Amino acid sequence: MLRFETAGESHGQCLVATLTGLPAGIPVSLDFLNRELWRRQQGYGRGGRMKIETDRVEIVSGVRHSKTIGSPIAIIIENKDWKNWTEALPVEDVDGAEDKRKPVTRPRPGHADLAGCIKYNFHDARYVLERASARETTARVAVGALAKTFLAEFGVGILSHVIGVGGVRLERQAAWEELVSLSQRDEVTLGCVDADTEAKMKEFVDQAYRTGDTAGGVFEVVAHNLPPGLGSHITWDTRLDGRLAQAIVSMQAVKGVEIGFAAEGAAAFGSRVQDTIHYNREERQFTRGANRAGGLEGGMTNGQDILVRGFLKPISTLRRPLESVDLATREPALAAYERSDVCVVPAAGVIGESMVAIVLAQAFLEKFGGDSIEETRRNFEGYKEQVKSF
Repeated sequence: MLRFETAGESHGQCLVATLTGLPAGIPVSLDFLNRELWRRQQGYGRGGRMKIETDRVEIVSGVRHSKTIGSPIAIIIENKDWKNWTEALPVEDVDGAEDKRKPVTRPRPGHADLAGCIKYNFHDARYVLERASARETTARVAVGALAKTFLAEFGVGILSHVIGVGGVRLERQAAWEELVSLSQRDEVTLGCVDADTEAKMKEFVDQAYRTGDTAGGVFEVVAHNLPPGLGSHITWDTRLDGRLAQAIVSMQAVKGVEIGFAAEGAAAFGSRVQDTIHYNREERQFTRGANRAGGLEGGMTNGQDILVRGFLKPISTLRRPLESVDLATREPALAAYERSDVCVVPAAGVIGESMVAIVLAQAFLEKFGGDSIEETRRNFEGYKEQVKSF
């Protein structure tokens, strides 16, 4: 089974990730992994932290001579900001450390601060927010880049774009070629494929910045060229749509998920929602009249592009703080503020790509197995022949 874990705090020494279960022989490019980390850091509305960090991957096990060797892969990503926090967050307590702490006693509405303090019996939200921070997703993107690398060996691509910021929405579907072009840009504004729509999104972010507010939005992840039959209808926890939904909602600030055109379909008659089935005799393959299901039917891939959307609330750290209560005095107070972003929707799309890639890589290995990439490929090619002769 493909499994991963992350560790590390926002202002700690480093972020750590481990990935177990990738077959041996997969080519690994550090340039590609670092490019993915760079993409996560981009976007209009990012805060000062992105000017400090230049995220780079260091792989310390599981990859030798640029290929996986089947053993667990361990990744370290340095936090450059750690030098400013060594006295505030030391691993070992020392005399005088109490005076150098940077406590957070005014929890932010919408953040993990208060719930985490109650759960762990802390009266300082610092220990909660350090791990609850979206800085953790840097490690997820590194793992997701490895999952993407594995899937690319079989022609599968996974990319994202922004379809909404605030009340501004892209009113058309994006072609796969547009997403490829978008991912190759060296300058990222808001990650929308349509320039006019992106300009309106930028205006919304500008308004949020001027008023000390934040902006949320919607990103769409597209998985391209998947075979039919990944996932299962047999048990609730093997249904791929449920696994993808959990992966997306596990992201910080994501409050909802949509697969295909779920909201639109809920308001329409069934005859307008289902994707009609056709057969191309020359190419000997089934085709569909549309892709409203988002590439998933009955918990399984159906051969069409997977479409998964994440609904990202505006982040909870505001320069114009909301009402809160001081944990020490129990008196009314304005919520704490630390350096933060105004809009992170493009970055969330990149993180969403990683989560989708990890789940699909898991499902791919469940279907085709293999301790080496050659074994996986043989199994995959055999299945392709079965599908072709169906």
